[in-house]
Amino acid sequence: MASYTSTFKIVLFGDSQTGKTTLAHRFLTNLFKENIQMTLGVDFLLKAIEVDGEMVKLQIWDFAGEERFRFLFPSYIRGASGAIFMYDITNYGSLAHIDDWFEIVEKEIEYDLPIIFVGGKTDLIHLKEISTRKAMQIAKLKNADGFIECSSKTGENVHKIFNLLTNIILKNRKIE
Repeated sequence: MASYTSTFKIVLFGDSQTGKTTLAHRFLTNLFKENIQMTLGVDFLLKAIEVDGEMVKLQIWDFAGEERFRFLFPSYIRGASGAIFMYDITNYGSLAHIDDWFEIVEKEIEYDLPIIFVGGKTDLIHLKEISTRKAMQIAKLKNADGFIECSSKTGENVHKIFNLLTNIILKNRKIE
């Protein structure tokens, strides 16, 4: 039985219909689920990974993007080790509430929370509304620790997102 050196709480957040749940499920099972039910409140997943020889357990908190659940977000982000802000590259409106999301993070978190900015649905590149360059500019403005575009459908960059975030968390822990 593997022994874990660390357990990290990872929070997935962003507007509804951006692909957060699909991303989490693809990472967990390596399968693409076409018809996923809308998240009500928060969904909680566990996955063990090995990064740089360390066994790490990730608690993935998939937070509902609908506005009616946003009041719950402050209590769920507390204690997070890292976060993934997700938007949909085919829907410019999926960035409409970015300031609201980040305002909550800044208000609730009194430490440097690593955040990866993720653009989902790259398999729909022909429908792209948000250029990579524009999204990278926004990520930089929000002081994101990384930027990745991915496809949960094809699996492109899915594991890279979680590995990058875990590496940043481990590196920050060693600096402290």
